[in-house]
Amino acid sequence: MRKFLKKYTITILIGVAAILAWEILTRYGEVNPVIFPQLIKVFGVFFNDAKELMLGLASSLKLLVPAYVGSVILGIGGGLFFGLNNRIRHILMPYVHLLSPLPPTLFIPYAIAVLPSFQSASIFLIFIGTFWPIFLGSLQGVLIIEKHYLDNAKTLGLKGNDFLFKVIIPAASPYILSGAGSALTMSFLILTMAEMFGAESGMGYFIQYYTDFAQYDYVIAGMIFNSAVILIALLLFEKFKKRLLFWTNLKADSN
Repeated sequence: MRKFLKKYTITILIGVAAILAWEILTRYGEVNPVIFPQLIKVFGVFFNDAKELMLGLASSLKLLVPAYVGSVILGIGGGLFFGLNNRIRHILMPYVHLLSPLPPTLFIPYAIAVLPSFQSASIFLIFIGTFWPIFLGSLQGVLIIEKHYLDNAKTLGLKGNDFLFKVIIPAASPYILSGAGSALTMSFLILTMAEMFGAESGMGYFIQYYTDFAQYDYVIAGMIFNSAVILIALLLFEKFKKRLLFWTNLKADSN
């Protein structure tokens, strides 16, 4: 605990200063009390409507989890496949360069028209937005592997699954996980956007619903809740990433 406080002392002080500034402005400043509610009202939402917030989180995860898991599986698999097959990569990479920069919002009209429900359309949009960072990260990870590592693996007789899981994936894993981290952030962005414009539940819906009724204490509480969920998810991912890439930390320490 002492080590944590020492490391994040300035960070904590900035947060405390922001809270104090908000409290002073809403109590003594000439600000609109509807748009800028006092913090006691905002935090009161967490006590009075915690169940609604948690139900919204559960609804959001039903969309986010299958989309993200699907993008991880297909993104890593596709990236490794393209990286290891020069002929196929040469033929299809122009299409990758064409499609990967397109924002998921461009697919909204077709997602709504073709897919049977809002849930399936949202999962599709999240998948589209998260697939490319993982795919491109995996592809880049394979392409940057130094040739002498591959030659050494062939000399040792490694091939098939042994070659893939003992050489390719470990060597490419920093880029794979970097792409997966970017995709995780993107998934929350697309999720919130989708829920604010078409959902009947979820974290984004919570904010949009109370915005329509000008209940900004609920809006700010929803924003804080969303931020906390995203922060926790990213911190857990970073912890998972560091554990998988422990060998990179050892290499850095040795240098």
